Amino acid sequence: MPCTTVLVGKKASNDNTTMIARTDDGHFDVKKMIVVEPKKQPRKYKSVLSHLEIELPENPMRYTACPNVDKKEGIWAATGINAANVGMTATETITSNPRVLAADPLVEYKKAKTKKEKDVPGGIGEEDIVVLVLPYVHSAREGVLRLASILETYGTYESNGIAFNDENEIWWMETIGGHHWMAKRVPDEVCVIMPNQFGMDSFDLKDAFGAKKNHMCSADLREFVAENHLDLNQDGKWNPRDIFGSHDDSDHIYNTPRAWFMGRYLTPQGHRWEGENAEFTPESDHIPWSFVPERKIAVEDVKYLLSGHYQGTDFDPYMAQDTGKRGKYRSIGINRTGVTSICQIRSDVPEEIKGLEWICFGSTAFDAILPVYPNVPKVPAYLSNVTTDASTENFYWASRMIAAYADANFATSAQQIERYQEAVFVKSRQIVLEYDKKMKETGDCEKLAGEANEKLCKMAKEQTTDCLNKVLQIASEHMKNGFNRADH
Repeated sequence: MPCTTVLVGKKASNDNTTMIARTDDGHFDVKKMIVVEPKKQPRKYKSVLSHLEIELPENPMRYTACPNVDKKEGIWAATGINAANVGMTATETITSNPRVLAADPLVEYKKAKTKKEKDVPGGIGEEDIVVLVLPYVHSAREGVLRLASILETYGTYESNGIAFNDENEIWWMETIGGHHWMAKRVPDEVCVIMPNQFGMDSFDLKDAFGAKKNHMCSADLREFVAENHLDLNQDGKWNPRDIFGSHDDSDHIYNTPRAWFMGRYLTPQGHRWEGENAEFTPESDHIPWSFVPERKIAVEDVKYLLSGHYQGTDFDPYMAQDTGKRGKYRSIGINRTGVTSICQIRSDVPEEIKGLEWICFGSTAFDAILPVYPNVPKVPAYLSNVTTDASTENFYWASRMIAAYADANFATSAQQIERYQEAVFVKSRQIVLEYDKKMKETGDCEKLAGEANEKLCKMAKEQTTDCLNKVLQIASEHMKNGFNRADH
């Protein structure tokens, strides 16, 4: 699925937290947020798209998920945090190349052509991965190892990137062909930016085949690369992006510009991003996978990055005057996003509430993001009671409506959107500060976390309704069939 991922290491964040974030850019998929209790987790999982059946362990943990409301193509749980305070987002669709896919083909579902034949199941995919992994892992590293085992056993029918985080570590994992994989621990001081391409641009094979401190991979990865002549690097370098990734013309319209926008935000002074002598342009293939940001990064910064539409450049689709470049590149904050999450794992609060999951439905450019305490038996109806019918009674549909009205009237709605997003941030942080303090003092975390979530959703509904009223009024005033006798 076309998505954008941002990973923030512990020392790169303003509050010593780890953050993994992703826009889930589907096809206007209707999403909700739920809690899956152990008794509701299946013991035998069957994929809708690939018809694959997998036996699951008997000891799942509670976890959150943001599944599709319409289950016709499966669960698509997207993101979540489990009771062990491990976060996961899956998946970032990534690119590959014909050499890799020929050497280790994707495992695709094959329907029987005759009655005598049997269907051949495909491998795992984005539909399945969160449900198969998140309920069973107690650290980010464990997440990589469990998914690696499933991948090696069953294969995958698509190329994906997956992020895991716990209190101290972030791991990024990328699939290679049908069964191979590699994973890297995100250095504490960096931010990673991932725009639908194979991302890693460095990898320590010695560590991966030795101590495995910061790198892990398939046991036969060296042989796989050598036997299939996959290495395109010169002078002894080993850049995974050049081996397993792509350099297509379409990348320069769809993928690399997003990395350029995010890198430009993170290091405005450290690199030359524009002009004749630019070190990186929107169409550069060599924009780094990670940067040490020039200042600490907060949740607000991650939301801004994932709301990007090239504001401040000639590529902004909302520019009043077109210089010939307007809308040239694929925006980050795109119209068809279903859900965006920031899984934040904290260190300065009780164990039960170390996880904080920030949720935004719809187009990030226009919609607000709301924090939720995930380690609770259920989340409020404003997040979970969503159907395929439009309604102002839930955060998903109200967010979609705001975006649709504001997009068509960007210049006149922009101020209302800014005020709305900031108000939700301010009031959310006030509530989180209030309840973090209460839970530290009393130790009654589950009850108070549930109470805090209700208060957060009540506030979000009030702010969202107010914004919706205002942008609807603006949109109504700008309808093309407006006519007043006083006009003539």
